Parts: sequence; C-alpha cells; structure tokens
Amino acid sequence: MAKSMLERLITSLLVIIGSMALVFCIIYVLPGDPVLSMLDPASATPEMIANLRQQLGLDQPFYVQFGSYFSDVIRGDFGRSMINSDPVLPKIITHFPATLALTLASTAISVIFGVLLGVLSAIHRDRWIDVIARLVGLFGISMPTFWSGILLILIFSVSLGWFPAMGSDGLATLVLPALTLGIVGAGFIVRMVRNSMLEVINEPFIVTLRAKGVSEKLVMYRHALRNALIPAITVIGIHIGDLMAGTVVVETVFSRQGIGRVIADAIMAKDLPVVQGVVFFSAIVYVLVNLLVDISYSFIDPRVRRSQ
Repeated sequence: MAKSMLERLITSLLVIIGSMALVFCIIYVLPGDPVLSMLDPASATPEMIANLRQQLGLDQPFYVQFGSYFSDVIRGDFGRSMINSDPVLPKIITHFPATLALTLASTAISVIFGVLLGVLSAIHRDRWIDVIARLVGLFGISMPTFWSGILLILIFSVSLGWFPAMGSDGLATLVLPALTLGIVGAGFIVRMVRNSMLEVINEPFIVTLRAKGVSEKLVMYRHALRNALIPAITVIGIHIGDLMAGTVVVETVFSRQGIGRVIADAIMAKDLPVVQGVVFFSAIVYVLVNLLVDISYSFIDPRVRRSQ
C-alpha cells in the first residue's frame, strides 16, 4: 500500500507541474500585450513600453520566462498584479476561505441528498420515489448554475425575503449559493448511486446474505451501499474539483468575494498574473482532492487495500 501511495504522490506532482506548464503556455500565446494594459495608450512612448517589458522580463525568450516563473512558484511567489502590484498568492489565500466554505457546503448538500435519493431510488425501483429521484437528478444535471441561482434569488430573497441575495458575510449569505451548486452535484450523484446500487443488489453475495436471513436494512445500508459507494466517491471527487471552477459563475451572481470572483475581475481587467495564479492554485486543489479520493478507496473497500 505504501508503494501505491508513493506512486500516486509522484503522479500528482507530475500533474501539478504539467498543469503549471499548460497554464503558462496558454497565457503566453494569448493575443494582446499585457504591458499596454498597464500603461495609458495616449501617453505611453515606445521607450516606456520597452522599459516596462524589460522590468517584467517579457522581453526574454519563452523558456527563460517559464524557468523564472517555475523557480518563483517553487519559492511560493506567484507574481504580482499588473493593476496594483499586490502579491498574487496572499490575495488568493485571503479570498480562498469564502470559496472553500461554499465548496464544502455545496458538497455536503450534494452528498446528503444525492446518496439518500440514489439509495431510495434503487431500493424502490419503478415506484413513485424512484420517479421523483430520477426527476431530481435530471433537473440538477440540466439546469445551468446561473439560471438556478437567479431563480433561487427571485424565490427565497426577493419574494419570500428569507435569505440575502448578495454578500459573503455569515451563514445566511451561504445558503442560496450552496443550494445552487449543491443541486447540480446532487443530480450527478443520484444517478451514479442509483445505478451502482442496482448492480450491487444483484450480486451473488447479496443473494447469499438474504438467504442467510440477514435483515434487508442491514443488507442494503451496510453491505450493498458500501460497495456501491466506490464509483460514487469518484464522482464526488471530480465534482469537488468542478465546484472550484463553477464558483466563478455563482460567486459573480451572488457577489461573493471568493477566488472565483477574483479571477472573473482579473479577466475583465486583463490582469494575467492573477489569472495565471488562480488557475494554477485551483489545479493544485483539484489534484489534491482527487489524490485524497484515491487514498479513500483503500479504507472504504478492503479489496482495494489487499490488491495494492
């Protein structure tokens, strides 16, 4: 098992380095000159543009710029904003707790409702609860987050006045954004858990447990569900990574000050170091989450642990 975990750590490190190189290459080939966005086009002279490019190292070849950026990132330096010269990493760390709270809250909503409805849908196949669960799954998958966010604002904030529509202060402001993202995740998890449960409950060991007189609840919730959770956990891990990207839309709709809002403002201002830093930071979080998901397999299913 230790060897397998070491291999996963090495693979995750390589993925992080590859994502950093990919992000840098995308930013490098984007059209436009970032120097021109920092200067006033009406008063900027060719000498001023050349001097600023030299100060930023943008006059160097690609491999020199990438090597410099790689060495800076290793030291924890993600660069400085082109707009106000603030360090990028402290800015990301300052806004990350709001995004983390939104991600955790929406994940909890997705997992609780997704697993519960998925299990009930499989146990009561082709009954009314199965129909409702499948409709919830279809609704969650099909509904765009910006539309569902606006709909929740109209219902629970404008019409009923139960929750604030904007802001990131307090638990009340977290409810509607978390529901917006949680509904989407619950839709995927419902379908995955239902399909996994339907496969597992027809396995020979489930038939044997029933033949031995084990209670139906124990068979379903201890043995069948535990085996059906493996593919569901994979979806949950991927979903958490998707939430990091999905917060860009939701944080903009609800005016939350998270890293999604930071990258949206940076894109509008063409602040490339901030965009580059947020994308790379999100890639690191995504890789770490999926690494934890891979490790969790060994604790949920003993067969995975014995095969390593």
